[in-house]
Amino acid sequence: MHWAVKTLLIVVAGAILGVLVTAAAVRQLPASITNGPWTTSVAIGSPQSDPYTRAAEALHGLFALKRDETIYFTATTDDAGNSLDGRCSYEIRGEDPDARWWSITVYGTDDFLIPNPEHRYSVAKTTVARNANGSFDIRIGGSDRSPNWIPAGSGRFSLTLRLYNPGAVMTTLDPQVVALPTLKRVSCP
Repeated sequence: MHWAVKTLLIVVAGAILGVLVTAAAVRQLPASITNGPWTTSVAIGSPQSDPYTRAAEALHGLFALKRDETIYFTATTDDAGNSLDGRCSYEIRGEDPDARWWSITVYGTDDFLIPNPEHRYSVAKTTVARNANGSFDIRIGGSDRSPNWIPAGSGRFSLTLRLYNPGAVMTTLDPQVVALPTLKRVSCP
């Protein structure tokens, strides 16, 4: 085999291997803080963010602001550790997190909103229906259709909790101090 062909094959194989290794490295956001089912990375939106973290942010569609502006939490499991499944129904319970504004959004495995005829994709601090004591109960999946209901399709999904202008307690990201909503499975066929 001619040396030019061998060189070309080595370059092509190296490029393919490089793309595969890089893709595997950026598939998951580096989760370093866990609080119940919610995870976040202290590197997202910080000067400590390395190229792989920035690539993962771009892959997952996060417009990562600085940590004092926004903190992103993601849940792919419920409080019991079961993967989130759109055929099941879930309840998120909590009180306002320590932030000026927050939202909880449902995403498919492709990191896009899950299409639904109701065009309901998220609940936010300014749109959530509250209990008499100011707390909230949000329903995910199933056919609840309550004011705080978000459809979740029929497959795996994730939730993103965004906290805009988080308070001082929230920026510590200490799981023992930060109170985040619970996420419990209510029913599953």
